[in-house]
Amino acid sequence: MKRPVRRVLVIAAHPDDEVLGCGGTLALHARAGDEVHAAIACEGESLRYGPEGVGQSHHMEQAAQTLGLQDVRLLGFPDQRLDTVTLTDIIAPLEQRVRDVRPDIVYCQYGGDVNRDHELLFKAALVATRPTENCIAAIYAFDTASSTEWAFPRSFVPDMWVEISATLETKLAAMACYESELRAYPHPRSLDALRHRAIAWGNQNCMEAAEVFMTVRRIHRHGQPPA
Repeated sequence: MKRPVRRVLVIAAHPDDEVLGCGGTLALHARAGDEVHAAIACEGESLRYGPEGVGQSHHMEQAAQTLGLQDVRLLGFPDQRLDTVTLTDIIAPLEQRVRDVRPDIVYCQYGGDVNRDHELLFKAALVATRPTENCIAAIYAFDTASSTEWAFPRSFVPDMWVEISATLETKLAAMACYESELRAYPHPRSLDALRHRAIAWGNQNCMEAAEVFMTVRRIHRHGQPPA
């Protein structure tokens, strides 16, 4: 019996976070025929590259096409300045995106990262995906290279491993679209380091490569048993 198509929404703070955190998993969803959508909160370039930027929106679209996303929407908040915006102003467009997509599964930024934008977006995402949005069956927070592991206390403890050996090269190709965000090895955002990271996560559970998540919420409705 063919499994039903699932609607997936990834909520990320900056262009490239969606690839770093769950690019391989999103590509798996797309290959399986699921509808995969993205909401990116901040433009991700003005603070470091000035008002002209580096073409981040174009890089974002290229990465989305590489992963097989159905669409990606940039919410347009200023880079690294979510703390200058009221939380309700961040929540409102996220709520609208959730209502438009009606996702079965949501992947979101982990709230304990060293990056303040990640922390605030996670808090907004918790509100936008509260159980009143009864389409959502599962919410998972993802690990973001060069942000999650640099926080203190180190509180990211994964409870789900997704094998991405079939889509690791797709994830790396999508990350390569973000030319301005790549760094030289051994920086965590280098392509070699991202490969090593996926292999190391995977080896923890006898897989070739994996992405990892913390379960925020899983809901089984209508008397259905857990999967």
